Amino acid sequence: MERILIIGCSGSGKSTLARAMGEKLQLPVIHLDQLWWKPGWENYTKEEFDEKLEAVLQESRWIMDGNFRRTLPKRLERCDTVIYLDFPRWACLRGVLHRVVTGYGKVRPDMGQGCPERFDWEFIKWIWNFNQENRKQNYDMLARTRHAETVILKNRREVKRFLESL
Repeated sequence: MERILIIGCSGSGKSTLARAMGEKLQLPVIHLDQLWWKPGWENYTKEEFDEKLEAVLQESRWIMDGNFRRTLPKRLERCDTVIYLDFPRWACLRGVLHRVVTGYGKVRPDMGQGCPERFDWEFIKWIWNFNQENRKQNYDMLARTRHAETVILKNRREVKRFLESL
C-alpha cells in the first residue's frame, strides 16, 4: 500500500482514518478539502483544483481522502488501494453532528485554512441522500478498478479492526 484512496460519505471518518493510517504507515496524507477550499468557504476553480490534484497524484506515496465524484476516476487510476467507508446514513449524520458540536467555529486539521466548522442544512440533506445517489456508482467504479486492492468497511468497529491489522 503506497497510494491509498479513502472514499465514503461525509461523517464516516475518512479523514480520521487517513491520519491514523498515515501515522502507522508513514505515508503523507492529502485531504482533498484542503485542495478545494480557500479561506471563508470559497472554493478554487475546477482548473486550479485539478492542477493541484494532478501534482499530488504524481507523487509515489500518499493517502488521499475525499469524495469529489468528478475526479474519482482519475484518482482510482492512480491508487493501488481504495478503502470505501460504506456506512449507513445515520452513522454519517451522527459523525457530522458530533464534529459540529465539538468543533463548531474551529478549523479542522483536514479542512482548508479559514473554513471553520459550521452547521449547514444543505450538507445534512446531501449526507441523507449520499448512499441513494452514490452507492451503486461507487460499487460499479470499484468493480472496474481491478488493478487496486479494494477494502470495504461498513462501520467504525470494522475500521478499528482494519487499523489494528496494519
